[in-house]
Amino acid sequence: MSGHSKWAKIKRQKGANDARKGAVFTKLAREIQVSAREGGPDPDANARLRLAIQKARAEEMPAENIKRAIDRASGAAAEQLEEITYEGYGPGGTAILVQAMTDNRNRTVSEIRAAFNRGGGSLGESGCVAWIFESRGVIVVPVEKAPAEDIALFAIDAGAEDVKEEAGFVEITTEPSAFEGVRSALAAKNLTIDHAEVSMLPKTTVELDDERSEQAIRLVDRLDALDDVQHVYSNVELGEAVPLKVGAS
Repeated sequence: MSGHSKWAKIKRQKGANDARKGAVFTKLAREIQVSAREGGPDPDANARLRLAIQKARAEEMPAENIKRAIDRASGAAAEQLEEITYEGYGPGGTAILVQAMTDNRNRTVSEIRAAFNRGGGSLGESGCVAWIFESRGVIVVPVEKAPAEDIALFAIDAGAEDVKEEAGFVEITTEPSAFEGVRSALAAKNLTIDHAEVSMLPKTTVELDDERSEQAIRLVDRLDALDDVQHVYSNVELGEAVPLKVGAS
């Protein structure tokens, strides 16, 4: 998918403008806790936990918070969280995938349905849009320490599936199994990694006019702001001006 760096840019802008650190830390702690519960507390032997810790550190989450989340995975006070994926439609019939962690299904589905309705979308049935998305590693590297061509070659040599230059960034996609190897290889070249995650990318995207694009971004943001929601994915293809307009609003 083209445009992942634009979505990441919007999240960075909103993170800088909104007082959301506490909410972000809560979501990161939940991901760390579930990752440790499912795969064990050793990040060297648990790739999902290792990635969750990397993301937490990138958000400047204190080390004691990370340790507390890992310890909580096996403690008596551990939250009984389950992972659920919801699917729906945004403005213009765009596809939206919502990944949540919850201890109360009824509360979560009610909040997600309300967010869709208020944002001009609708919650759909299971399977209605999941087929549009596929799991891929995404690494976004700014073109500052090396030319885009060199970054692309480094990534391809390390096992990247696709490379695209976009607005001062190189956007690299990988198979999920190759993600950590490519990320580590780029880090070993002392390149700045602006964003790195295993994501759900759309196989096809939909272009909207500016007004509907802004509505779609606000719907994604409304869903992402819910406490139980961990990730929100959309197949909206963003125009160049839209991220700056919405991020500044």
